[in-house]
Amino acid sequence: MADIYDKINELYDRRRKAELGGGDERIARQHEKGKLTARERIELLLDEGTFVELNPFTEHRSTDFGLEEMKYPGDGVVTGYGKINGRPIYLFSQDFTVFGGALGEMHAEKVAKAMDLAAKNGAPFIGLNDSGGARIQEGVVSLDGYGHVFYRNAIYSGVIPQISVIMGPCAGGAVYSPAITDFVFMVDKTSQMFITGPKVIETVTGEKISSEDLGGSKVHNTISGNAHFRAKSEEEVLAMVRKLLTYLPQNNQEKSTREKWIAGDEIRPDLADAIPYDAVRPYDVRTVIEQVVDDNSFFEVQQEFAKNIVVGFARIRGEAVGLVCNQPKFLAGGLDIDSSDKAARFIRFCDSFNIPLITFEDVTGFFPGVKQEHGGIIRHGAKILYAYSEATVPKITVILRKAYGGAYVALNSKSIGADLVFAWPNAEIAVMGPQGAANIIFAREIAQSDNPDQTRNNKIEEYREKFANPYVAASRGMVDDVIDPRETRIKLIQALEMLHNKQEERPRKKHGNIPL
Repeated sequence: MADIYDKINELYDRRRKAELGGGDERIARQHEKGKLTARERIELLLDEGTFVELNPFTEHRSTDFGLEEMKYPGDGVVTGYGKINGRPIYLFSQDFTVFGGALGEMHAEKVAKAMDLAAKNGAPFIGLNDSGGARIQEGVVSLDGYGHVFYRNAIYSGVIPQISVIMGPCAGGAVYSPAITDFVFMVDKTSQMFITGPKVIETVTGEKISSEDLGGSKVHNTISGNAHFRAKSEEEVLAMVRKLLTYLPQNNQEKSTREKWIAGDEIRPDLADAIPYDAVRPYDVRTVIEQVVDDNSFFEVQQEFAKNIVVGFARIRGEAVGLVCNQPKFLAGGLDIDSSDKAARFIRFCDSFNIPLITFEDVTGFFPGVKQEHGGIIRHGAKILYAYSEATVPKITVILRKAYGGAYVALNSKSIGADLVFAWPNAEIAVMGPQGAANIIFAREIAQSDNPDQTRNNKIEEYREKFANPYVAASRGMVDDVIDPRETRIKLIQALEMLHNKQEERPRKKHGNIPL
């Protein structure tokens, strides 16, 4: 007669079977591809010994195509909760050794349950994706399962941070969930995302392309903008996820995070020479960022996409902030379609999770050209205007050099809700640059002059002295103060302290209609 110890032994036997997933042979094949197993990934991501598994004995209930003979405890996904940096998170990790990580009815139900728990408890949700898409053998119920996941991605957006890590091939429906989440991480060579794979594309369109060239990490980090980070290995990418979470609050009810800060000299003498005085000379805005934020605290987002704008998280006296910075090193810092999308999405994330926004502005305007106009730069540029106007977090702008035209207005000007706008003394705030303005305003004088070139140069200087400076805007209250560049960090510290308890309401509505 069986006793309790026999039942306990049976329990552990069942757990061991669940932990094996698709079995030793398939695990070996996973390792041969340079990939970790679902559980190995969880061990690397979470603080040691904190993982608690949910629903380890779930099995599918399909009987078609011989599936009744192929049942694996857990049904191809490991779900549960644990801690990262001592704070709770919820997650799923798809097991490619079981049905190629394909999502079925019960697989989706497990993911949805974990998402619901994350939302109820106000904790970030992380998806470790390694899936061939919908489980074809289960038919429409697998598609319905995806719908339940997508719905939660959308409804919990802006409530808890959602992070997707692409750890292998993700095709079809498997890519839509990551696309809704806040941040997408990828691994070089082993992770891909695409709606239709290379074979389907070749059949339908005749185009031949490899999986990597179609949807690899480099493609999505540099061309499509669908991903935010990439790393050379799974170990490295999981470490990056852990780092990102240090900047994020647990949910939308918490303030931005703080870390211990070591006091030091807040005057930064090198800032006076960080930017070329000549307004047309390029420079790397990261040299300014590094001088202003806490040492080694800048964590850039989408570093390889739309390089004419730099966005990311940093700390100022230990407090997490979001940075949106023009990058004169690329396209003269002008705003184009991709940079508008990149900035607007980041601004809206920071506003969702109470992270103060700091804008470093040096912008020539919206980038001109037929391709940009026909591609919808009007609509895409309007996203930045919408995002800044909608945001109620502390919003501070520092005009470093140029602030021209509609781009000046769009980049967190006083008129669209900036709390504080500072300008360096060399700032040029105008409808357009002195050269263009002089050519229009003084066109007749220049044309009728005996020495047009000399007259043009004189008029350019006249315009620059009269209008292309920060003091006209300051006299009208559009700039709160013209500051010594070396005191930029101090001014930002004071501003963040002053705005710490900021509260601002918007008119009651269901939601706005951002120009997507």
